[in-house]
Amino acid sequence: MKLEGLSTFVAVAETGSISAAARRLGLSKSVVSDRLAELERSLGAPLLHRSTRKLTLTEDGTSFLESAAQITRDVEAAAVMVAERRGTLRGPLRISAPVTFGRLHLGPALYGFLKQHPGVELTLDLDDRRVDAVADGYDAVVRHGPIADSRLTVWRLSPSRRVLVASPDYLEQHGEPRSLSALQEHQGIFYTNRSHVDWRFIGPDGPRIVRGRHALRVNNGDVMRDAAVAGLGIALLPTFIVSADVKAGKLSIIDLHVETEAEFIYVAHPEGRRASTKLRALVDDIKAAIGDPPYWDR
Repeated sequence: MKLEGLSTFVAVAETGSISAAARRLGLSKSVVSDRLAELERSLGAPLLHRSTRKLTLTEDGTSFLESAAQITRDVEAAAVMVAERRGTLRGPLRISAPVTFGRLHLGPALYGFLKQHPGVELTLDLDDRRVDAVADGYDAVVRHGPIADSRLTVWRLSPSRRVLVASPDYLEQHGEPRSLSALQEHQGIFYTNRSHVDWRFIGPDGPRIVRGRHALRVNNGDVMRDAAVAGLGIALLPTFIVSADVKAGKLSIIDLHVETEAEFIYVAHPEGRRASTKLRALVDDIKAAIGDPPYWDR
């Protein structure tokens, strides 16, 4: 029985498909299938029910999974421990992050770390959907928003301030709103990867929800910013996305003297899974690169 077969089986069981496991492991689907077949031959029992739609665990597979996962974690932890005793950082690290923050800020923060620690094999998945760190097999996820997932251990990287912005041309043509009531008469650019498509604020009398007339709904912050620069309407966006355009005069901040819900940029890893030294070192490097306050707000 080979260790690579165990880790492949665990990846397939956790992701639910050979294709997803192949992406996680950086292998071809044929190699994943071959490893599974070899493992089943060595055990003398099928571990998976295969159909055209999905894979499900057999009774033997369900029983075997817990031990296989524990063995895989123990071997990974042992290898990391040896590397750490030698004062080196090495091994795979898989992280998910939002597209815009990853492109603008996380990527540049990572390059120096990876040059300093060439033994770290980092896989960075940029995706605006809310991934499941446990089910999707990530060592950690970088997220932006309120902190709410109780299954994850969270390290804050930075507070995140959101502001209403529009292009000077839009404001000249439509006027600048001076109140929340006036805001709802304007064209809005909304982010669809949240549970709500509206503007939410914290006023002196409690939460306030404003629903503008939507000009565009989209699931990416870059496109929202570009749409605002193009004069399509007003957008509520984090300063880490719009600060450069505000400084360049392409966007103007609309100040209605109300606050948005407190949000953060943070790293979260599965609770109960001991964070490796390389993950802690990476997070420390990212925090240092962002600064306090974050460099985009200075």
